[in-house]
Amino acid sequence: MQKTDNWQRIWNDDGSSTRCTPAKTILYAFSLLYRLIISLRNRLYDHKIFSEKKLACPVISVGNITVGGTGKTPCVIWLTRMLQEEGFRPAVLSRGYGGKSAAPVNIVSDGGNILLSAAEAGDEPYLIARSLPGIPVITGPQRILTGNKAIENFGADILICDDAFQHRRIFRDINLALLDSEKPLGNGYLLPRGELREPVTALRRADAFLLTRADEVKKISAIPGKLAQAENIPVFLSTHKIVDVICGNGGKHLSLAELKDKKVCAFAGIARPDSFQSAIKQAGAKLVSFDIFSDHHRYSPEELEKIRNNFLRNNADLLITTEKDGMRLTEFPEFLAGIYLLRVKLAIIPNENALKNFILGKLGNRLKTKG
Repeated sequence: MQKTDNWQRIWNDDGSSTRCTPAKTILYAFSLLYRLIISLRNRLYDHKIFSEKKLACPVISVGNITVGGTGKTPCVIWLTRMLQEEGFRPAVLSRGYGGKSAAPVNIVSDGGNILLSAAEAGDEPYLIARSLPGIPVITGPQRILTGNKAIENFGADILICDDAFQHRRIFRDINLALLDSEKPLGNGYLLPRGELREPVTALRRADAFLLTRADEVKKISAIPGKLAQAENIPVFLSTHKIVDVICGNGGKHLSLAELKDKKVCAFAGIARPDSFQSAIKQAGAKLVSFDIFSDHHRYSPEELEKIRNNFLRNNADLLITTEKDGMRLTEFPEFLAGIYLLRVKLAIIPNENALKNFILGKLGNRLKTKG
């Protein structure tokens, strides 16, 4: 297993350590400047000096206050499917982080066909498009442009904005903030000293909190509850449920039971690799090696060769990565055909009805008001 890099070690330090390093001091100084800029921007929006643009249909934002790793993509997929089943015509809007296409509007999926590769679209939009047949998926830095495209070209009557909590130019009817159950605020510091994208007070903009991976921690952090009580914000719980393991070329499926006692080599380039590692172990597999890369990592042929050689050297039964990593490996079909992807979905606990009814109730009220 690769060691966590120095940057991540700093982010894991919540300040309880008495050891002060030059790197921490410099990053903290920059975080103070960052706080000033972000706070000023938010104040301009709060006082209507910067205005939010309303689109012709309701908008739901799925976002977080920390950098990566709270499970936004599974949430977007769950939410979109739920709304589709309720008779809506949703479209998904994403910034397209990591995608090579620089166009202002990129049609990843027109609802019938996937039109861009994972490299062009970004791994997360591409995964969303593959997971949601029949749903338009559009990327671009300005949600106003992509939102209007979804409405005018695809007849969308509701828009799901992926990772848009900080994108305040577009008015949203529901602001859903995802928080990690164990460390909802990371180490408590703003970027670049920590993982916070905004000061904690920004969470007041949320209409609801969704705590993710609630089943993976012995004790859920009390911070979201205190914030929710103070601001009268409802709190919902969720978990990432393993669906199955599928061959990278889309062929053979393995049930979780079939992982038991198998020797597994694994690798991942995601924000929270520990959850992926835990899932493999909980399935009863014997994890013999685990290589960690940075989030959204683009694998080189040399790296993949090292991973494959390690797998052969360990005489393991399976080589496994995440489904999101698999999207970044589509340009290496031969390698992809020899590995397995662990697929997960969001599950609202104890049942989904509470969150579902909350969202539909909010939408109903807004549509009535509009009517």
